[in-house]
Amino acid sequence: MAEATAPTQVKLGNPAVVGLAGFGMTTLILQFHNLGLVEIGPVLWIGLLFGGTAQLIAGFLEFKTGNNFGFCAFAGYGAFWISLCLYLIFGTNAQLVANYPTLKFSDHGLGIFLLMWTFYTIILFIPTMKHNTALALLFLTLVLGFIGLDIEKLTGNTFAGTLAAWDLIVCALLAWYLMAVNVYAESGIKLPVGKPWM
Repeated sequence: MAEATAPTQVKLGNPAVVGLAGFGMTTLILQFHNLGLVEIGPVLWIGLLFGGTAQLIAGFLEFKTGNNFGFCAFAGYGAFWISLCLYLIFGTNAQLVANYPTLKFSDHGLGIFLLMWTFYTIILFIPTMKHNTALALLFLTLVLGFIGLDIEKLTGNTFAGTLAAWDLIVCALLAWYLMAVNVYAESGIKLPVGKPWM
């Protein structure tokens, strides 16, 4: 009688690599726009497809792995990028899209939009301190970046917006670093991530 063999388990990829890549690229190009280095078009397309849709899919795949943090972070920020891009395209009224070239958005409305995401990010920042330094720094710079953007949009302080842009460039590069940590690990290259803060 043939001996029964256990079914081989298929190795799954880590959805975090795509989530971090999409988050990093979209955050980076948006800051280039905020610093006046690129027009809004590339930001919207990358935001809708890579930062938004691909990151949202990564979040749903994290759900299948049982990772609640990854699910919440990637699905949440995927939705953030999609909603931000649609807000910038359509404003608060989809009928205004025909007038988009001359459309002026309310900084107050965008400020409140960003403030909600600031609170969301603070909630997610707290558990990152139990993971590793790189992840905690990513979320710390994200919190600080959101606060800077909140101040800029709600008070008109453009210097706060410039500081936020540079801070968020660091945040984007940290996201790419963590993506590289996961991608390189498969090749036996171990990059440091630092110890947990708590």
